[in-house]
Amino acid sequence: CVSVQSAMRGSVKPKADFNVKEDAMALSKAIKGLGTDEKTLIQVLTHRSSDQRQLICKAYQEATGKMLVKDLKGETSGNFTDLLVALVTPPAVYHCQQVRKALKGVGTENSVLIEIFASTSNKKIKELSDAYSKGSNLSYLIGLPILYNAGEKKLGTDESKFIDILCHRSIPQLRQTLVEYNTISGRSLQESIEREMSGSLELLLVAIVKCVQSVPAYLAERLHKSMKGVGTDEGTLNRIMVSRSEIDMLDIRSEFKKLYNYSLHSAIQSDTQGDYEKALINLCGGDDA
Repeated sequence: CVSVQSAMRGSVKPKADFNVKEDAMALSKAIKGLGTDEKTLIQVLTHRSSDQRQLICKAYQEATGKMLVKDLKGETSGNFTDLLVALVTPPAVYHCQQVRKALKGVGTENSVLIEIFASTSNKKIKELSDAYSKGSNLSYLIGLPILYNAGEKKLGTDESKFIDILCHRSIPQLRQTLVEYNTISGRSLQESIEREMSGSLELLLVAIVKCVQSVPAYLAERLHKSMKGVGTDEGTLNRIMVSRSEIDMLDIRSEFKKLYNYSLHSAIQSDTQGDYEKALINLCGGDDA
């Protein structure tokens, strides 16, 4: 896949004075008390890094003899449970679960698979794959005539050429390819893909092109779609908010505001409620009003 790991532009940072035993005991007390203390669950799990949350899971099991993920499932409900479970699941395992779920649904949920594989770094995809079973140069010039001949100049598109180039070039090469393709053909590569292809392949290649231009903008678009209209796509909302909270959430927020003229923070407030909303707002990390 083509995306590149962003600089650390996350909304969630490792806690500086992290005390794993204190956190584990705080969660245990919050869960086993008279009524669940959701405020503590949110405070701890949305303000620790993924690595720290894994240490908490281990300490929790050592202290209580129980698995934190099972206790969270037993003591909370609905979308709030799904979000908390995502937070305490190792990222590669979580993405693996999401891929498996998409593959075994009624009809493959192509949009989920496309989002995951188009926006995830090669390193993370390798980690996902394991769970599941050099800079810019002039070589992009070789690909330009192939792309043009495979698309605009041929009757019938040679999809394999598009796939080969878009999936096997570095980000700097692909960014330059987009610029040069526009110059050669008079239209953007995305426009050509949309004219020449259809179905899942079109969606995949367009997603790759969008991610080459900006992964945060692509994910901001996905978040917007998950919350607009009747009903919320909580699966997409949870997946992006959790998986990008330590990577580039600040950039996603910026792109969201730029694209839609209102903040991701306000979108979450408008579309969710209760403890689920509070946890998502923490992962968002701030308002860009």
